[in-house]
Amino acid sequence: MAGGRIRARIRRSHLYTFACYRSPTTQEDGPHDFQGPGFSRIVYCNQPQMHEQKPLKYCTNYISTTKYNVITFLPKAIFEQFRRVANLYFLLAAVLSLTPVSPFSPVSMIAPLVFVVGLSMAKEALEDWRRFIQDMKVNLRKANVHKKDGVFALKPWMKLRVGDIVKVEKDKFFPADLLLLSSSYEDGICYVETMNLDGETNLKVKRSLETTLPLEDDQTFKDFSATIRCEDPNPNLYTFVGNFEFDRQVFPLDPSQILLRDSKLRNTAFVYGVVIFTGHDSKVMQNATKSPSKRSRIEKQMDRIIYVLFSLLVFISFISSVGFIAKTKRDLPNWWYLQVPDEDSLYDPGKPLTSGFYHLVTALILYGYLIPISLYVSIEVVKVLQALFINRDIHMYDEETGTPAQARTSNLNEELGQVDTILSDKTGTLTCNQMDFLKCSIAGTPYGMRSSEVELAAAKQMALDIDGQSQASTPQSWRKSSGAFSEVELETVISSKDERPAIKGFSFEDVHLMNGNWLKEPNADNVLLFFRILSICHTAIPEENEETGSYTYEAESPDEGAFLIAAREFGFEFCKRTQSSIFVRERYPSFQEPIEREYKVLNLLDFTSKRKRMSVIVRDENGQILLLCKGADSIIFDRLARNGRTYEEATTKHLNEYGETGLRTLALAYKKLDEAKYSAWNEEFMRAKTSIGGDREGMLERISDMMEKDLILVGATAVEDKLQNGVPQCIDKLAQAGLKIWVLTGDKMETAINIGYACSLLRQGMKHICITTMNTDAIVEDPNKAIKENILMQITNATQMIKLEKDPHAAFALIIDGKTLTYTLEDDMKLHFLNLAVGCASVICCRVSPKQKALVTRLVKEGTGKTTLAIGDGANDVGMIQEADIGVGISGCEGMQAVMASDFAIAQFQFLERLLVVHGHWCYKRIAQMICYFFYKNIAFGLTIFYFEAFAGFSGQSVYVDWYMLLFNVVLTSLPVISLGVFEQDVDSEVCLQFPALYQQGPKNLFFDWYRIFGWMGNGLYTSLIIFFLNIIIFYDQAFRPGGQTADMTAVGTTMFTCIIWAVNTQIALTMSHFTWIQHLFVWGSVVFWYLFLFVYGELTYALDVNAFRVLSEILGPAPIYWSTTLLVTVACNLPYLAHISFQRSFNPLDHHVIQEIKYYKKDIEDRHMWRNERSKARQKTKIGFSARVDAKIRQLKGRLQKKYSSMSSNGAVAQQT
Repeated sequence: MAGGRIRARIRRSHLYTFACYRSPTTQEDGPHDFQGPGFSRIVYCNQPQMHEQKPLKYCTNYISTTKYNVITFLPKAIFEQFRRVANLYFLLAAVLSLTPVSPFSPVSMIAPLVFVVGLSMAKEALEDWRRFIQDMKVNLRKANVHKKDGVFALKPWMKLRVGDIVKVEKDKFFPADLLLLSSSYEDGICYVETMNLDGETNLKVKRSLETTLPLEDDQTFKDFSATIRCEDPNPNLYTFVGNFEFDRQVFPLDPSQILLRDSKLRNTAFVYGVVIFTGHDSKVMQNATKSPSKRSRIEKQMDRIIYVLFSLLVFISFISSVGFIAKTKRDLPNWWYLQVPDEDSLYDPGKPLTSGFYHLVTALILYGYLIPISLYVSIEVVKVLQALFINRDIHMYDEETGTPAQARTSNLNEELGQVDTILSDKTGTLTCNQMDFLKCSIAGTPYGMRSSEVELAAAKQMALDIDGQSQASTPQSWRKSSGAFSEVELETVISSKDERPAIKGFSFEDVHLMNGNWLKEPNADNVLLFFRILSICHTAIPEENEETGSYTYEAESPDEGAFLIAAREFGFEFCKRTQSSIFVRERYPSFQEPIEREYKVLNLLDFTSKRKRMSVIVRDENGQILLLCKGADSIIFDRLARNGRTYEEATTKHLNEYGETGLRTLALAYKKLDEAKYSAWNEEFMRAKTSIGGDREGMLERISDMMEKDLILVGATAVEDKLQNGVPQCIDKLAQAGLKIWVLTGDKMETAINIGYACSLLRQGMKHICITTMNTDAIVEDPNKAIKENILMQITNATQMIKLEKDPHAAFALIIDGKTLTYTLEDDMKLHFLNLAVGCASVICCRVSPKQKALVTRLVKEGTGKTTLAIGDGANDVGMIQEADIGVGISGCEGMQAVMASDFAIAQFQFLERLLVVHGHWCYKRIAQMICYFFYKNIAFGLTIFYFEAFAGFSGQSVYVDWYMLLFNVVLTSLPVISLGVFEQDVDSEVCLQFPALYQQGPKNLFFDWYRIFGWMGNGLYTSLIIFFLNIIIFYDQAFRPGGQTADMTAVGTTMFTCIIWAVNTQIALTMSHFTWIQHLFVWGSVVFWYLFLFVYGELTYALDVNAFRVLSEILGPAPIYWSTTLLVTVACNLPYLAHISFQRSFNPLDHHVIQEIKYYKKDIEDRHMWRNERSKARQKTKIGFSARVDAKIRQLKGRLQKKYSSMSSNGAVAQQT
């Protein structure tokens, strides 16, 4: 903590810029005058017992993200189960089974329903229990709380109460929303990291009221008491209004004194705070939404299919009932041996309509096999096993943190394969908040030999092209010219990117500047200025490592930290900051002997998103006053003096080259100041700085702008934004898979845009559409109306520009901030905004609140009607994660709030590629094929019962023995369909990643549209007709045994059932593309099990009751017609499907059919050129991603080669003429 003590002696207020300066409290800056609704909260500091009774009793600090609790589980879980249409039907059937009209016993109807619903509820309970465990990990964290008499003790977070005094130490999270009372710094400031709340990584400065500064240790709280009157709980992270009543005085409170729950204390030894909002009253929890119940689109579509089947069921039951009424009225009086009417009046010729109604109920239960009750439980089993495979996927295991992927709910597995839009957080999700200094341009000379990722990828692709892999598009002379290739190779790849830099934040490599060699450069004076600007123009704090003696830097932004590390490596080490000076250890004029030089800081003009630059005015040891400035090149170039543009043209060229290769750039400039002019300016600046009024910021900006003119350009920097591992490649693959990617971040616009460039969501040549909020004049009567009209005009113009764009390769990027989103998300404007956003290749929303993230997600979900996926890592992402169809949490980061609210958790963003492109694709096809097959087999089986009714006088008699019907769904056909849902692969995982366009089969819903569903239903209808009528034709009027015996109902029913078992199991074997021994065991094992059951069943005495004694061994087994009928019917049932898939593969193959053929004939190994061509075709045309940027770089390099080739040709022609 030595560094902390050193920093504590600095009164940080002297370093504040005009952007965050607060003038001392005056008469005009008095307490807030508020009353009425929304401002009723009263907090008695250090007296938590006052809040134990109403009206001052507030909610506890216990938090919960679960769907259920002990009381609500049963009613809510039962409601969830009976939202499923089929379950409702079987509940009705189970109730009716208790009446005489049921053709089955009550147990046979109730037991399957209880089993299915109970299993599903148990699964829901298990998943919610896991959420509860994770909640408790947070609730049981320890906080240091004042008990009494100045004694602090540890207490679980969940036990905190409003009014408690809490001591929070460095690098700890705040357990509730606190009012800052004091800190380890003498002027009561502290540094807070709010990454979990707004996504920003730069540290925020918070400052306590001056009146509470004496509360600097535990004992001072012995007799402390105060009262806070403030706003009620609300979700706004950036506002707070309240008054602090202490020592008979009232002080106004604002957001700079509030420490929000789930933000973290940084660079400060400790702080004291009083709890204002607890638990679900805290602002972060106010931004959270209740855990929603999510259902996949396939499951919703399945409900619609159930409606269709239920309509079919009612229709055939009605036909059966009409037939029964006719039989009852006309024929039943003649059948005296049936003893009609019966006791229950179910068969009463005198009341045919009543008997027909009873029969309708009987038929609805009898033909219930059309609606598969085991479908839901089979899907549950399959999804749990699929989730197990996701959890066990070694390719999604993060070795660094030891974190595997986690499917926190298995309800949405197939939804992973149908995603259309991804909405991603930025900080901690895409980035790891690390910059690497890679290149620079000084006085028009470029330095830095290492290549960026974009350059490397372009060079590799060019190497393939020039080496003959793309012969159709490459001129013959290019391929022969080794010199041409050498030039491209030298221009793009000079050093290997695989060698990781030993110094974090510094990947620069160029002997001209390293180890003092810059002193030999012809422009050494400019190089010296460049290094000094890097080491002086910043707001960072150095912290010495006592073991190594080196310095680390706490900077506001990662790129500022990278500049300081670069300056240190170049020999200009920033080593100390005081109230008014910066000390730099310079290896100049001798590199071997460092000299510590002091630069007095006169003024600091901070970076803002509007200014896009930062300046520092210093006085060097020679008394010379210098203004050192760094900022966006467009801003700096506009402020250059006439004599300061010497290197402008060369620097602009280098900046463009750096931008094309994905690097973040800044321009550096300076100006020497005259003492008198500076004094006059400073007097005016200080007058504006200490003024009180609404226009203070504007005055400061105008005065700063006067100083930052007539600059002299020194050079430019290029840093590589260190994204999380594999992020650009992952985004590129997802873009090739046809997915749209939106970035929603709380960060400022410039940072978000730079990240967009780094991960290739933005690139050079892409047209930016920035929708912003205009500043309204005071003259305007209705400012809100004027702002909305202006925004609507911007949206309309941008939409029109996209429509009129004729270039098919043109790409647009939409960039919008949170303030503007407030208006665009209103009902009368949101659809206009969505239409514009959908027409853009990239969408970046910056400065958005957690609530806005959720609202944007809802707009995309409901407005497009397509599947959305939200991914984030912090508490600020919880809203959008819960709002999206699928929520993915990053579990490798510190905060676990996003994970607790998510449906799937992964350790790194790059694993999203495999989660979607591999597991999502597989799960979608598996579930879709499984459901279609389920309906097929149940229609094939259920309709044969209906056909037999016509031969049985519509009496409700089944052709099958009860045991056959019970075993059909539970044993004989359940395991094969489960193996299909768990193990089926159209292509393996490697091919899924190589051919990302295969993923589009999910969003286009190729395998579960109505065409395919009705196709399978038609197949089931055809199968039922063939099975029933072929068996009837064969067995109806001829002997089937050598003894001349004819078939009875048991013999025909058993043969028919054997044909069904063979037909549906052969069908599922034809459906599968990928076989394992497990699938063979389940499919053919089911057939074998049927024969074993038939043999054992025939030996039981129970079989005598149903005339099925030794039905296999003595009745059917010895009869050749039984075996030949089985073979004939099985072939006839599956022949149309075989013909269909043969025709489709030959004349209209799908993408995976082509790949399967190539893999089967091993063409991917024998003909690599064809395999590469197929891979290049199997990606969606995209305007974003790494590949789009590489293609642009290739076009640029080919253009250079074309020019060189043309000049070589013309020179050759001239030589021949001479």
